[in-house]
Amino acid sequence: MKKKILPVVLTLGIAASLAVPYAGYAASTTEKIDQQLTQLKKMKAQAQQKANDAQNQITKVQTEKDQATKDMKTLVNQVNEASAKLTKLNEEIDQVSDTLEDNAKQLDEAEARVESRDLMLKSRVRLMYMNGFVSYMDVVLSATSFSDFLNRIEALKSIVNQDKEILESNKKDKETVAQKKVDTEQQLEKVKALYADADDLRDDLQAKEKAKEVKIASLTKQEKVLEDISEESDKQITQLAKQEADLQAKKRAASNAKSPFTYSGGKLGYPLAVQAPLTSDFTNRINPVTGRAESHKGIDLGAPKGTDILAAENGSVIYASWMNGYGNCVIVDHGNGLWTVYGHIMNDGIYVKVGDVVKRGQKIAGVGSTGQSTGNHLHFEVRKNEVPTDPKPFLR
Repeated sequence: MKKKILPVVLTLGIAASLAVPYAGYAASTTEKIDQQLTQLKKMKAQAQQKANDAQNQITKVQTEKDQATKDMKTLVNQVNEASAKLTKLNEEIDQVSDTLEDNAKQLDEAEARVESRDLMLKSRVRLMYMNGFVSYMDVVLSATSFSDFLNRIEALKSIVNQDKEILESNKKDKETVAQKKVDTEQQLEKVKALYADADDLRDDLQAKEKAKEVKIASLTKQEKVLEDISEESDKQITQLAKQEADLQAKKRAASNAKSPFTYSGGKLGYPLAVQAPLTSDFTNRINPVTGRAESHKGIDLGAPKGTDILAAENGSVIYASWMNGYGNCVIVDHGNGLWTVYGHIMNDGIYVKVGDVVKRGQKIAGVGSTGQSTGNHLHFEVRKNEVPTDPKPFLR
């Protein structure tokens, strides 16, 4: 019996000695992967911080640009108002010019009347000087009859009234001439001042408009640089998420853990707890926030804040944090190169963390409006080998 037991004992001893190193190897591999995951998390944190810094700078520049745009609109309104004032001024200038022409004509006519009356009066004085002075009394007393006397009195009255009217008319015309000259000079000075003010206003507005155009161009350029930084950060985060997913797969393989992935094709589950309207499609569009053309990488589903966001398929969470334009974001790896992305999640609305295994239909987040968003909705993406593809065929 002892001879038979010895080989069995030796065999068990050898098996045990072989099993221990293998277990140690598995543990060592898992530890290495854990170390790599820890390092990867640090790199992700750094990339995330860089992305956050870029987003903060973008927000600041966008605010400055918006203010500059508002200032520009105000300036345009000022230019329009100035143009209207200039138009009114030109009309006023035309009116003043017409008035000046009328005044000139009236001046000429008044001066002509004054000159004509002066000539008449001078002619009468000259005749009186040449023929001697004859008083009104002499004229009356030299009448040959009472009828002649009355006629002479009426004639004298007519002459006196005529002389009086001439003198009064001359006085008025001279006053008119003097006043018209003053008015004309004042109007001319007013027009000159208005022209000078208009020129100064136009020059000032043009200078401001040019300065604003330069500022907006500078801000746009700065914003483009920052967006490039932000986009590069997003790419880096996505790449790190993929590396983390690969390491998690290796870790599962090393520990003989069951794969969380079951997707091998077919339809995905609807990503919301309720049916929601499609508010923006997978297409080229104008970004409602930035106002620039872009490729919309997913679909937008309008839903109230807090509406449950559901995992579209079994998988592993490879990203659960802020991602620039996406706002709060979750990415789930479903295996076979398929990812789903859930964006604009409300603050404190991410209910999973990186490394969590989720089931199809499981609540993972709540609808919000973080990031580049104009209202509460879910931005839902499907990525095949990291390339965005139209999600609609996966949901129909």
